[in-house]
Amino acid sequence: MTARVASLRVGRIAPLGPEHVASAFLKSAVAGPILAGALGLDGDQQADLSVHGGPEKAVYAYPSARYPDWATAFPELAPRFVAGAMGENLTVEAVTEDDLCVGDVHAIGGALLQVCQPRQPCFKLALAMGDARLARHMVKTGHSGWYYRVLREGPIAAGDAVILAERPNPDFGFPRLVRIVNLGGATLPELQDLAAMPGLASNIGRRVREALDAA
Repeated sequence: MTARVASLRVGRIAPLGPEHVASAFLKSAVAGPILAGALGLDGDQQADLSVHGGPEKAVYAYPSARYPDWATAFPELAPRFVAGAMGENLTVEAVTEDDLCVGDVHAIGGALLQVCQPRQPCFKLALAMGDARLARHMVKTGHSGWYYRVLREGPIAAGDAVILAERPNPDFGFPRLVRIVNLGGATLPELQDLAAMPGLASNIGRRVREALDAA
């Protein structure tokens, strides 16, 4: 199966959960095409710009192949594990975190997007699904999805192929980065590799350099 965008979604800020926290976690499907710009998809909002949005969290993708795993782990919530349940902009088929390397560049529609960091789950996932265990499970499994930065702005639509255009770091698989970001425990060689890695999100690179200085 060719990797493709199975669902394209944007969200508007609205109350989330019993505390009515302002959030754009819940997103609605759109057919597209819509513009993928430097700060995200046209019409997609973020309520808390201190931790969401920005050029290195412009577009959030989640693999559709992970949803059956979630349904198995939390059978009481199984009907809710469908496209969009993780608050993603792109639900993608035929590719998971295991297929990626840090810095991969994907051509999707008329845009070029670069894989730059994993998602670190926050309390809004628990609010949206009504279960505080989900964030811990995401960290444990490494089924985080990934954030894209936009290298070339352009239109994308549901059904577009996800084509690997460039792989600058073929020896550093994305699951290694997910483990380091969410669980820590990076080896000195891993930190040294990450410090010089093209495509890595700048906030992670800064933390890596701080860790190297401390070491």
